[in-house]
Amino acid sequence: MRQTGWLGAFKKLNRYRALFLMIVPGLAYLIINNYLPMFGVIIAFKDINYAKGILGSDWIGFKNFEYLFKTTDAYIITRNTLLYNGAFIVLNTVFAIAVAILLNEVKNKLAARFYQSVILLPFLISMVIVGYLVLSMLNVESGFINKNILPLFGMEPIQWYSEPKYWPYILTLVQIWKHTGYLCVIFLAAIIGIDHEYYEAATIDGANKWQQIRSITIPLIAPTITIMTLLAIGRIFYSDFGLFYQVPLNSGPLQPATDVIDTYVYRGLMTLGDIGMSSAAGLYQSLVGFILVLLSNYIVSRRNRDQALF
Repeated sequence: MRQTGWLGAFKKLNRYRALFLMIVPGLAYLIINNYLPMFGVIIAFKDINYAKGILGSDWIGFKNFEYLFKTTDAYIITRNTLLYNGAFIVLNTVFAIAVAILLNEVKNKLAARFYQSVILLPFLISMVIVGYLVLSMLNVESGFINKNILPLFGMEPIQWYSEPKYWPYILTLVQIWKHTGYLCVIFLAAIIGIDHEYYEAATIDGANKWQQIRSITIPLIAPTITIMTLLAIGRIFYSDFGLFYQVPLNSGPLQPATDVIDTYVYRGLMTLGDIGMSSAAGLYQSLVGFILVLLSNYIVSRRNRDQALF
């Protein structure tokens, strides 16, 4: 019986050997890039001494985490990280769905491809370039807004890079402009996959466009929306480093409004050279993200099992 089971498993393996060979590169990449580096987690609990090496360095427990939790800025960076990412998740999803629905209404194939390319283009631009594009708009002396827009309303030039109160709105606009296109493509693919017979039946019943969107489009792409939201929640304690560091040009006066966990740890690492503290911050972010994904997935599964990740 045991030999028969092994023989059956071998035959099945041999039958699908081409498929198994196809997953080898991706599996190797996943192990090398995602799992082997997990050995470095122990750095978060050690006082790294390069002469002794990682394993030989002194074990200091949770002292590396004190840098994040005992500092006076801990509340500010945690608040900024959560509020920014929470707003990004909601606004990106709403705008991406709206743009995807609009693109789906474009019937000319050439025009549709052009609009899709234009929408996706900002996502492909380096954040360094985005930072200088924003600078060209907000530069005090020669920026487009100070030079051309504000004079139309009789307003004086604004010192954008010295006024923190404007930056929650600026960073949100830049983030939406840059990342909406990526989500839009995903939602558009889901919308295109909807059977047109649903819309034809709704049209016959007298439903207008808004009613079709509300009763057909949104419910049928809800699983995709849920999955993308859960993945975003998993990274809610991570921030787009380029957005919060490059776009404000690391301006000191703006730090109360632009400083998040990633930029704070980076500055601490560059100042102190303490990789243990940096590793502790990364572990903290990963654990919180993991717990949030489990919690969010549990809530989704209680409402609709088919829409949960697992």
